[in-house]
Amino acid sequence: MPLTEVAPEGPGVYLVGAGPGDPGLMTRRSLELIAAADAIVYDRLIPAGALAGARSDADLHYVGKQPGGQSTGQDEINELLVALGRAGRLVVRLKGGDPFVFGRGGEEARALVAAGVRFEVVPGISAGLAAPAYAGIPVTHRGDASAVALITGHEDPEKESSALDWPAIAAFPGSLVLYMGVENLAAIARSLIEAGRPPDQPVAVIEQGTLARQRTVTACLAEIAAATEQAAVRPPAVTVIGPVALLRDELAWFERRPLFGKTVVVTRARAQAGELAGRLRSLGADVIELPAIRIEPLPFDGDIAAAVERIGRYAIVCVVSPNGASLLLDAIAAAGADARALAGVTVAAGGPATATALRERGVRADIVPARAVAEELVEALVNTPVEGRRVLVARARDGRDLLPAALRERGADVDELALYRTVAAQVDDEQLQAVARADYVTFSSGSTVRFFLEAVGDRAQLPERVRLVSIGPLTSGVAREHGLTVALEARRHDIDGILEALVEDARR
Repeated sequence: MPLTEVAPEGPGVYLVGAGPGDPGLMTRRSLELIAAADAIVYDRLIPAGALAGARSDADLHYVGKQPGGQSTGQDEINELLVALGRAGRLVVRLKGGDPFVFGRGGEEARALVAAGVRFEVVPGISAGLAAPAYAGIPVTHRGDASAVALITGHEDPEKESSALDWPAIAAFPGSLVLYMGVENLAAIARSLIEAGRPPDQPVAVIEQGTLARQRTVTACLAEIAAATEQAAVRPPAVTVIGPVALLRDELAWFERRPLFGKTVVVTRARAQAGELAGRLRSLGADVIELPAIRIEPLPFDGDIAAAVERIGRYAIVCVVSPNGASLLLDAIAAAGADARALAGVTVAAGGPATATALRERGVRADIVPARAVAEELVEALVNTPVEGRRVLVARARDGRDLLPAALRERGADVDELALYRTVAAQVDDEQLQAVARADYVTFSSGSTVRFFLEAVGDRAQLPERVRLVSIGPLTSGVAREHGLTVALEARRHDIDGILEALVEDARR
């Protein structure tokens, strides 16, 4: 069921947990509300891409708290939520982790109650549970820990004295999980040891938990502060104290993913980048989405309207890309028709991804080459009679002429329909700084190469270690024409091929 089909209950403020950082750990309910929100008030530690599903007209309010930097005061946040809620809007207050676990969600809820503003709470997965799990540490384990205590390692600095009872905490018969305690770890360890916690008890500090940049430092309680300082561990980090920390050696699983520790740049257009980025993350990679291409649909008039009106008269319709598939069916829908307009027409897809895009819209392609290159589609059409028949080729403006030329050479009456054009996307300095730490840059077409170079211009400073990955020979040729060295070329000219090439190279 599409997310947008599940309607929230109405206006009000929703205190929503966005989870510990891995976008895949966001709840379905959180995504539903983000998609429906009139306004979103969000923190610094929400997952990458968490706002991708927000409406284009939604008001976005950043209220993050930067350690040692500029922060938005809690009273100011409360006032903003009350004002937005009183305006009768659907407001999402998006927080990292869970709003009621060291997220100050309770304070915001009380402010809303006092103002008479309706609210709901949408729990999220807390970092205190998720980060240890991703590090291979069960916070409870039979024989080692039958209980777990969640403790803040960073109390309100305005307090006159600590509210934490260190003797009671030290005597707690189970695992201790500290949030936000890296900067105070030496004092915390000292307090626990002085209160009776064994100095040789195992400890693990997990930095950037659930993300591809996750790092875990282990030591005994007496030495953990020095170990984290030597390793230059920085927030956000979660600390686990107790015998369960030893289980990491046996149960660590996240770091064993084939692309863990590798940073991969995806240059596909934003609409297509999601699948590749998601699959890279599932393999453990740290993904930098830097769309070099922006897809601009052409107006639904003139040639497009005329072609759609006579779509059923064509013997063959060739759709050469997923973008073309979506836009062709959008144009058919705009004309008041649907997939049935292609009944009786032989539909040829440019490759498996295009066939999938068509199938998702109710059209089954009759001809699908194994690889997404024009030469393969030409070969796949060899046994299909085309002489004297009308053929439509739906594609991008300024696309390759190989397919239309080959069909005309065989006697087909070919109409070329440009549905969109590709232009260079804007790349900011922050994105370029991210590219500077990349291990791989992926190119899925010759146009991604050209537009990547156009977008970055003379600002491109790729590190020597970076390896360029091409989807196939044509893309590699364009890269070499522009003076780039291609380190990896996919044997299968599709996303699976890129992934296979990356995994093989990383293992090597």
